[in-house]
Amino acid sequence: MQGIQLYLVSGAAIASALVGGVFYAFSSFVMTALQRLESKDGMTTMQAINITAVQPGLMVPFFGTTLAHIAVALTAISNWENSVSSWLLVGSLSFVFGTFALTAFYHVPRNNALADTAIDDLDAPHVWHRYLVEWTRGNHLRAATLRSAGHRVNSQMWRWSLRRSTRLP
Repeated sequence: MQGIQLYLVSGAAIASALVGGVFYAFSSFVMTALQRLESKDGMTTMQAINITAVQPGLMVPFFGTTLAHIAVALTAISNWENSVSSWLLVGSLSFVFGTFALTAFYHVPRNNALADTAIDDLDAPHVWHRYLVEWTRGNHLRAATLRSAGHRVNSQMWRWSLRRSTRLP
């Protein structure tokens, strides 16, 4: 691992930690706090969060990290003889499928369904409860796959670094 691949791996690892922090916050305390509110208040707050989340502050790191992991995966494939390539590929694909795809195909439809539900709808409390359970369960999975991706990428970067530092000049 050298040159552009080293920079891509480093950037992907740091960006994964940033995005992972957001998912961890939601899994560990944000959704629990929203669950303690009255259904109407929790639902209104989450609808506002979902609108605010689709802003550059989250979207740039989220899409940028996805692109970085795709680039890492491509460099891993093109440098397959490198001993860390298989781990980099697994880590990057974990992010792309376990985080990006899960968000796009699992969380976004639930966010859209919540946005389409009026607060005064008779079914709103049921929609909110189902959303809390399903969305949080999926977010735990998303956070776990992100941690897995970050671990695989980071461990290979450290492995490469240690091997490189033990070589004699």
